Amino acid sequence: MIQVEDLTKRYGSFLAVDKINFHAEKGEIVGFLGPNGAGKTTTMRILTGFMPPSEGRATVAGFDVFNESLEVRKRVGYLPESVPLYTDMTVYEYLTFMGELRKVADREERIEETMDAVKITDRADTFISHLSKGYRQRVGLAQALLHHPEVLILDEPTIGLDPAQVVEVRNLIKDVGKDRTVMLSTHILTEAQNICNRVLIINKGQIVAEDSPARLQARLAGADRVRVKVSGDGTGIHGSLEGLPGVTRVNKVSDGEFEIETKPGQDVRPEVARRIVNGGWGLLELRYVGMSLEDIFLQLTRDEVEVAQ
Repeated sequence: MIQVEDLTKRYGSFLAVDKINFHAEKGEIVGFLGPNGAGKTTTMRILTGFMPPSEGRATVAGFDVFNESLEVRKRVGYLPESVPLYTDMTVYEYLTFMGELRKVADREERIEETMDAVKITDRADTFISHLSKGYRQRVGLAQALLHHPEVLILDEPTIGLDPAQVVEVRNLIKDVGKDRTVMLSTHILTEAQNICNRVLIINKGQIVAEDSPARLQARLAGADRVRVKVSGDGTGIHGSLEGLPGVTRVNKVSDGEFEIETKPGQDVRPEVARRIVNGGWGLLELRYVGMSLEDIFLQLTRDEVEVAQ
């Protein structure tokens, strides 16, 4: 449903998106992750017909975003990071207006269904100017869903929501993602890990990783960490463990607690245990700590920065 080939966007001499390639299929929720300025929002704006690419090609629901922009817009629901709302309208008036613009069939019924889906039915007659940020976000999500789009593109969909609302929106995205293509950007990495079938990590305009969260973790299993806890404050243990074969870094978490990063394929636990016992430190805990999506994200973007320097 989304196909991107060598997509490039320049702003003068600045290269915002650099020949990226990816796809997203029907029934798939794809997370788009990256630091600020990495090219996420620019890519999403191109995919929604908001701006043209400088080079390359992108199709959405089978239509070219440049040559068939109007057809793309009919089939895309878009929630930008800053939701464009008319604050002098009530929620119902706004959704009615958006339904008229999109020529939604059975408009009144569809508005009721959408308001119920995003839990704003009780705010139907409330002026948008009187809504909290979280409820405004829900109204923005409602307008993106109103016309039953084949493709849903969401830029930071849970920003400004409280924890309970975040869970509700996550569940809603999972539900609507069963029969359409969903692409979302987020800074909340656990969100991507919880709801996305696949993640794209972009940095400096280039995609540096693409896979399911689980497979990304498996690919970087060599960077798994060992958590060690000893009795006392662990004075002197840092230097002792740092010199072990296969150990790349030792980080002190707190008094008596350390995390050890290892080289790929290295099981350092037996030697770590031996070093601790022989050194007279009381070993209280020794276990592997798998990498979270946040760890992977930080490692990939950090490595790219180091290469650039």
